[in-house]
Amino acid sequence: MTITTPPVLGGSDVRDNAAWHSLTGAHAHLAIGDDLVRRYPDDVAGFVGVRTWEDPAVWDSLTTVVGSGNEFSISTPDRADVGGSDGAGPVLPEGWVRTFGGAGVQLVETDRLQPRPDDEAIELGEADVADMLALVERNRPGPFRPRTYLLGRYIGIRRDGRLIAMAGERLQPGEWTEISAVATDEAYRRQGLASRLVLDVAFHIQQRGGRAMMHAAASNVNAIAGYEKLGFELRQRTNFTGVRVP
Repeated sequence: MTITTPPVLGGSDVRDNAAWHSLTGAHAHLAIGDDLVRRYPDDVAGFVGVRTWEDPAVWDSLTTVVGSGNEFSISTPDRADVGGSDGAGPVLPEGWVRTFGGAGVQLVETDRLQPRPDDEAIELGEADVADMLALVERNRPGPFRPRTYLLGRYIGIRRDGRLIAMAGERLQPGEWTEISAVATDEAYRRQGLASRLVLDVAFHIQQRGGRAMMHAAASNVNAIAGYEKLGFELRQRTNFTGVRVP
């Protein structure tokens, strides 16, 4: 499970705590938890939102909401004033174990982004889940579960009946909507399909008065460069840290 957390010192930008603001906003109808910790159903998404780390009761809430012995991950802005002195998240109580770490980036739209609908894109839903899961398994753009499609609008491109590319909406903090699950089969890459789908998703986000954002692993430099070419820019670097509940 993934947690996005806000800066400990200053600021209250919803993008710094995207999961919490999604689970208390656009996705409140899907939320499981309390006033400190909320999560999505397991078959929808692995994200967990934490309102604040400053309340000592947060650890009891995490144990209750996530479950003893289960693992989740924390995504924090890559700044030394967040959480521990190294910026890698909150200081863990005794018995809580860090299991992994990684670097990521958060990208946001700029005025250079020129969204537009795509004539070939089709909307995907419950009837397309098997094909969506198969495409994700082949290309591994990131976590996608049987009911992830409930988080927002998902679109794809089919060729000869086969789903060969897709993209969609995931976290929705405030006016922002995260574009995610961008995947294209290897045989159809370098044809601009991913870019077309991202622009289509961004177009519909803007049509309803929102703004687009994205997350990516810092190591995925080719994808980041492609998104920047489309009109996204780096807002902040992030740290991902895995944690196991005692």
